[in-house]
Amino acid sequence: MIKVASYNIRKGVGTDRIRSPDRILHVLHEIDADIIALQEADRRFGRRAAILPPHHLADHSPWKAVPFGNEQSSGWHGNVLLVRKEAEILDCEAIHLPTLEPRGAVMADLRVNGIAVRVVGMHLDLSGLMRRRQAESILAHLDSAARRLPTVMMGDLNEWTRRSGCLKDFAERFTIAATGPSFHARRPVGRLDRIMASPELRIADCGVHHSPASRTASDHLPIWARVEPS
Repeated sequence: MIKVASYNIRKGVGTDRIRSPDRILHVLHEIDADIIALQEADRRFGRRAAILPPHHLADHSPWKAVPFGNEQSSGWHGNVLLVRKEAEILDCEAIHLPTLEPRGAVMADLRVNGIAVRVVGMHLDLSGLMRRRQAESILAHLDSAARRLPTVMMGDLNEWTRRSGCLKDFAERFTIAATGPSFHARRPVGRLDRIMASPELRIADCGVHHSPASRTASDHLPIWARVEPS
């Protein structure tokens, strides 16, 4: 069994407009997932420095960031994958997405709790047409991989509809976890954040993480799921 989670941390800025990486880390400890996909995890301008830099994770958490070759950021266009320090990183790469603004996705092959799994973290566009093009690009990238693995995809899809748009494209090949609404954190009505699993995996449980800290740390609530080989 592997517990995964996805969390748009809004560059560490909470609903009280205070930037607090420590508060984000506190929420991550509450969730206690094996694999975490973060979105908006670096600053937007300048060096795009990581909100949770590697030394901070090393000293204050059980996780490490999957390296994607960026010295300042922990990920790619704000997308970061965190895994437990004892997990084995088999491979990783950034995925370039068609876009009118800086967007991307990240992919890693991991061995966690004795299970080999491929994980994709993403933050899709605000435009519905562009989201569908990005979904097509991610699925094509998976198809082009030389090795096939059970796959979990998760992130902020920016999709307000329940079954159409890019969700329709993903649902043809992946099971979408019924986690519930995660946006806005103070009064969640939108299911913008999603976790999806390939047919080789079963979603045993899932939900939205509600706590006093999570309702303040970002404008999104974290979502989570437990997956196991089917």
